[in-house]
Amino acid sequence: MDHITFLVALVIVTALAFDFTNGFHDTANAMATSIATGALRPKVAVLLSGALNLVGAFLSTEVAKTISGGIVDDSLVTSGMIFAGLVGAILWNLMTWLLGLPSSSSHALFGGLIGAVWVGAGRHGVHFDKVVEKILIPAVASPVVAGAAALAATYLAYRLTNRARKDTVTKGFRFGQIASASLVSLAHGTNDAQKTMGVITLALISCGALGHNADPPVWVILTAGLAIALGTYLGGWRIIRTMGKGLVDIESPQGFAAESASTAVILSSANLGFALSTTQVCSGGILGAGMGRRLAEVRWGTAGRMALAWLVTLPSAAVVGAVAASVVVHGGTPGVVVIAVLAVAVAGGIVALSRRNPVHADNVNHGRTTSVRPAEPAGAGA
Repeated sequence: MDHITFLVALVIVTALAFDFTNGFHDTANAMATSIATGALRPKVAVLLSGALNLVGAFLSTEVAKTISGGIVDDSLVTSGMIFAGLVGAILWNLMTWLLGLPSSSSHALFGGLIGAVWVGAGRHGVHFDKVVEKILIPAVASPVVAGAAALAATYLAYRLTNRARKDTVTKGFRFGQIASASLVSLAHGTNDAQKTMGVITLALISCGALGHNADPPVWVILTAGLAIALGTYLGGWRIIRTMGKGLVDIESPQGFAAESASTAVILSSANLGFALSTTQVCSGGILGAGMGRRLAEVRWGTAGRMALAWLVTLPSAAVVGAVAASVVVHGGTPGVVVIAVLAVAVAGGIVALSRRNPVHADNVNHGRTTSVRPAEPAGAGA
């Protein structure tokens, strides 16, 4: 611990703050469909998801190794660069949460780090071959695979149960959703908590507290798991509404199919060290489930806005990370303070805006879209 300076400690705290935003930003991945179909009550769903995210954090560290020693050269990375990259990721997460857009927390983190390291260490500080192999290819392939699997599973579910009573089918698949949503939460903890573990491990390597290519220490695994679990428990209700109600009028067989397909893709890729986006996987599963029942069930306008957010997430976070890194690298400690103060101010402003039209456990299923504008009182304009 003698190597841990104030800046490294700040990086660790900021990484855990990102992990927290990752948790509430991605709660929808596991629980949106179960909440939308009534399989789980909203508050029970987020409690269950939070607990299983914590358990999942201990299942693997392959993705963490991809972050700490894969996409960037850990011998060239400094704590200031990591801090700047995390700022870019956190601000993008908060902005897309405000808009109710299920963008990728993972790509926000990757983008922030890539932009910051590129500015701070030069182009050779980023392993672009690994970025393509471990991030970009899975980003394209994973939602397609999950969507195709969910489409096939949904089609089979309805064909196999088409002669059964609808209420019996609904009840049975709702029970199945409890299990499948739980598995998505477990998979999310296995995949996403590791990204923060990788960032903290990278910071510890950069200051000499850990050796080159070291595995995450147990205390890093535990704190990362706790941070993402707490964020998950608080619930990203704005994004839950979009994924649960905005994409598809989902029924319990579709929810079960989407969650099961997403779990298989996430767990398989996590064991291979692919740092994919669980948001993209689960969104692909939901879209596939919608098409498996009837093509018209999918709201392609919402899907298009989500796809646009996916495309711009990595470069947008990279730009913010690069700007922050230029201030931190050239400004020293005063630069770090300036970026920290600005980040807190912007984050506070975003949270204040969200309170103009809040979405919470009691009204999450009362609409299909999330707006920043204050909701009009009933009967207004009549």
